[in-house]
Amino acid sequence: MKRNWEALVLRAFGGRDFRLTVLDARSVGEHCRRLLVADGGLLAACGVHPTMWVRLWFEDGGKGHQRAYTLVDPDPAAGRFGLEFALHDGRAADWARAAAPGDTIDATVQGSAFAWPEPAPGHVYVIGDAASLPAVNSLLDSLAAAVPATVWLEYAHDGERDLPVRRRAHDAVTWVPRGDGGALAETVRAGLGTGPDAYYWIAAEAAATRGLARHVRRELGVDRHRLCALGYWSA
Repeated sequence: MKRNWEALVLRAFGGRDFRLTVLDARSVGEHCRRLLVADGGLLAACGVHPTMWVRLWFEDGGKGHQRAYTLVDPDPAAGRFGLEFALHDGRAADWARAAAPGDTIDATVQGSAFAWPEPAPGHVYVIGDAASLPAVNSLLDSLAAAVPATVWLEYAHDGERDLPVRRRAHDAVTWVPRGDGGALAETVRAGLGTGPDAYYWIAAEAAATRGLARHVRRELGVDRHRLCALGYWSA
């Protein structure tokens, strides 16, 4: 497979390449497939942080085509982690449907970084959807036990509501149906709280993410150290 110009840029900016090997493949609900992979030394070389993601390379007409995926339950001691694929049309989903133990895929680590601010937040507001749910779960797993989270998750079909959310007893999780794009923003704006120790993490469709991040910055007056916003996909 011939890599495109993206691979050259990533390498120039310090991207590190690894080869992953499929160990297991199983369905998660009707529209998602989870693969367990051996990491090829990735976790030992790069460490682990919440919302950590890698770029996977898929063949597209003989050339490399990359997409980003969040690590699920990374286990540095065992050298393995999971990857979840939404089963829609596309090269990545096609590969995941057919993937079987022993199959390999190349991955690049470049650009993934996240750390909770200091001092630690007293309340966390999280906005995402099925695409960013693995990252949302990693955030909830990494939060201090006493810190509550308020979570909004947009869903495209009822099956997505069955995906596991690692909520704790004091977390609030609201699923919002995807409509014309306004339902998520309206629901979130009505429920967002403020405070000097609040932290905001937004990762949904790109336009919705930009709009909500702008609201948090301008209307709520939140500084950049208490906001992380990243569009996970584009409509």
